[in-house]
Amino acid sequence: MKSKIASTYIVLCTVFLTLFTSCKKSEFAADNHTAYFGGEVENPQNRYVLFCQNNKVIDTLPLNKDNTFFKKFDSLAPGLYSFKHEPEYQYVYFDKNDSLRVHIDSKDFDQSIVFCGRGDQKNNFLMEMFLRNEKEKNNMFEIYDYDVKKYNAYIQKVNEANRKFYQSKKEEINWTDDFDVYAQGMFLYPHYTRKEIYPIIHKMRTGHDVTHQLPKNYYGFRKSIDFSNEKLTDFNPFVLYLNLMLNNVGSIHYHNHFTEVDLALKTNINKLKIADTLLKNEKVKNIVVNSIAFQYLLEDQNMVNNQEFLKHYYKIATDKSKKNEILKLGKAIGRLTNGKPLPDVLVQSIDGKSLPASKLIQKNTILFFWSDKLSSHLIAAHKKAKELQLKYPNYEFVAINLDSGFSTWKKALEKYDFGSIRQYHCNNFEDIKNKWAITKIHRTLIINKDKTIKNGFTNMFDIRFEDDLK
Repeated sequence: MKSKIASTYIVLCTVFLTLFTSCKKSEFAADNHTAYFGGEVENPQNRYVLFCQNNKVIDTLPLNKDNTFFKKFDSLAPGLYSFKHEPEYQYVYFDKNDSLRVHIDSKDFDQSIVFCGRGDQKNNFLMEMFLRNEKEKNNMFEIYDYDVKKYNAYIQKVNEANRKFYQSKKEEINWTDDFDVYAQGMFLYPHYTRKEIYPIIHKMRTGHDVTHQLPKNYYGFRKSIDFSNEKLTDFNPFVLYLNLMLNNVGSIHYHNHFTEVDLALKTNINKLKIADTLLKNEKVKNIVVNSIAFQYLLEDQNMVNNQEFLKHYYKIATDKSKKNEILKLGKAIGRLTNGKPLPDVLVQSIDGKSLPASKLIQKNTILFFWSDKLSSHLIAAHKKAKELQLKYPNYEFVAINLDSGFSTWKKALEKYDFGSIRQYHCNNFEDIKNKWAITKIHRTLIINKDKTIKNGFTNMFDIRFEDDLK
């Protein structure tokens, strides 16, 4: 698909390159950091593109009538940036005097992106590596069930293929050492993430703890990581890995000494303390402790323990805006306590009509979520729901799509067989996020027929899920 987009895009790129190559040689002087960024957005969701660095907006680039945008930066320091056409974003790397044009289709954001111009090869490499990782992530859902030996062999094979791809592109493009930090990171950190997440997901899905079966050198790679490298502050593959690593390192293994909720509290306070000691860079530390806080608050709904955890969090975190987000999340969680009425949000039916979610609850109900972008989860979730529906006929299963476009949802409904499971679309993600604390696709809510909450924080694939249905 990308090759077809690239071939049709070459005409526009030729015009852009002509403009760039007509620049004076003085623009390449040692003290000149002029750079250009432009592109075209098909099916725009709004009339602008945000140009950012470290999650901060540097410039807002308006779309012209023909949905193109262009910006000359008089001084742009080499480094990693991102561009956002909300709600999606991607990375773009600029070397000195790079001049880049990007093609974006909001209906298929990541798959549609193609760069051209000076600096295009390294950015197209980042996109190719990103898509390889996304494809592999989609394939991993049932791989986590493998035993240690089989799982390790599988991910080593994947990593070796990615390493060879990286090495061939590095030799071909001959990029800078600064860019190599991200180029390597695009295949190394996803590999490290697969290693860190395996014991967690395997236990959740199978009930078996394989921690003591892991080879002695299984986590040996940790010694080579610079955990406080500021260049990686806003690099999602690194931040995701770091959070999972802390989850493993911070785990407390003398489980029998505590109740489950107290163990969760002590483990997450431990993770905060390790992050505070391990991470010397304040930006990296804030990102990580915020991630720990989001994850903990969504998994443990003991209000007393939450307050104890937040005392430790507030001592370490210094990012005021994120502290406010954590506060909002805490309030949302408080509204989802077992026995309370389900807060109402608006959803869309297939005919485009909006209705309150409370209208969906006619009997005991399971609410679960999906996205067309995560096809592996989509298929597995509906398969699981169909199995449970047969086993527990006193429950009705309702699926809510979280994709940004109503048309995208309708196309997915035509593509897949969802059987008798009722389907609705979330037409205001911020509302459902704030009221139901939805931050990840795997959440499942169990609602009583009187529209009160039985369990607002569960997962159909959790081995204990059916305990709440009996």
